[in-house]
Amino acid sequence: MSEWKFITNHGLVLASIAKSRGKTAREIGDEVGVTERTAHKIIMDLERGGYITKTKVGNKNMYRIRPEVSIKASDTAVGELLELLGWKRRRRKKTADTPKNAD
Repeated sequence: MSEWKFITNHGLVLASIAKSRGKTAREIGDEVGVTERTAHKIIMDLERGGYITKTKVGNKNMYRIRPEVSIKASDTAVGELLELLGWKRRRRKKTADTPKNAD
């Protein structure tokens, strides 16, 4: 019998990023059970899809979830799914140039 996952690798990578925004692609891959290369490709897919943004901090990437973005083929926002999985939205201090929907 083949193994299957209830949530796709894309969903698992997104959940991993939601747990800790400063993980490397290797750490994310290890957590999800995919190679570093696959994790990197999925991260790029999530960024292209608008689900996350990536910012370079020193020699590391920091990721930010965009919880207001709708899940494909659904009216549900990605933040709602992550909250169902136990994610707690981080509240950032607002500055004059911070968008209202930033978390």
